[in-house]
Amino acid sequence: MSVSRKSDNHRSPKPTNRTGFYAFSCLLLVGVFLSLSLVVGKLASTAGAPLLTFLMVAMLGASIMLCFISVLKRHPMALNKRMLEYGLVSGVLFALPNALGFLAIRHVGAGFISLSFAFPILITWLLAVVLRMERLRALRLVGVLLGLSGGIVLAAAKSGGTGDAQAWILLVLSMPIVIACGNIYRTLRWPTAASPVFLAALMMLGGAITLLPFVLFLEAGQVEGLFISSQAMGLLALEVAVFTILYLFYFLLQQLAGPVYLSQIGTVAALSGTLLAVFVLGEVAPPNLGLAGVLVAIGIVLFQRGAKEHTTPLPNSSATPLTNVEKHA
Repeated sequence: MSVSRKSDNHRSPKPTNRTGFYAFSCLLLVGVFLSLSLVVGKLASTAGAPLLTFLMVAMLGASIMLCFISVLKRHPMALNKRMLEYGLVSGVLFALPNALGFLAIRHVGAGFISLSFAFPILITWLLAVVLRMERLRALRLVGVLLGLSGGIVLAAAKSGGTGDAQAWILLVLSMPIVIACGNIYRTLRWPTAASPVFLAALMMLGGAITLLPFVLFLEAGQVEGLFISSQAMGLLALEVAVFTILYLFYFLLQQLAGPVYLSQIGTVAALSGTLLAVFVLGEVAPPNLGLAGVLVAIGIVLFQRGAKEHTTPLPNSSATPLTNVEKHA
């Protein structure tokens, strides 16, 4: 069921239990797959693959897969100036932190990079409050701060034992600012009646285009490194699959619940990424992992309770978030 644009712009639909279940399920899936993409990147680094080239080709492959899904679902795929702008700008804001994360993996580990994803939620929420996309709500603030404190506990423990990797730590900790800006931009500039699957494909294509000059400058002639072994090729195929699933549900989650709710994936990725880094990659578990996990879990619960009181509609959308998700899923 659709509602008028005027109605959407002046009142926020109250989330139903079904909406909350969809959002929470997407949140967990996207958070885990986000950390999994970093684990695959670390394995590709170990296999000797050129990482920027690996990331660019994986983005391009995921873009093709998402376009194929759009065709199968018969989603609108119109290209105009607004859509091209959306794909390019969101691609830049997506590709730069991802490229930095992939390059930093070998210096600080996949676990620490996953931890950095705990920080965008606070920045996104603050930006949303400043832009009047969200109201300042005490319960949400407490939830955000608790989740953030869990990430800080893990980050502080990790940074204390990294030795000469301090410069990479500072660079990684700058990633959340760009990620938060991307969260806000995608919501404010969401094209009218656009399919989230096709928008995800455009963002991945924009990200691949963004990385191309860096690949040509830093890894010229290294594309064959992706095919030096069956292991590298298998990891590339796996990363394409991970990116396809991740950003399919990433955009569905943003359309369903807005940028601030979306940014909670960082707290899920921080915890799941640390566990994957320990049990899959053999990295040393940071101190106070249990304490950080409890803080993150309590923060998500409190934020969820605050989210029940308010849902941010997407600008330029002609239907409620739930209606759009059910239509395009």
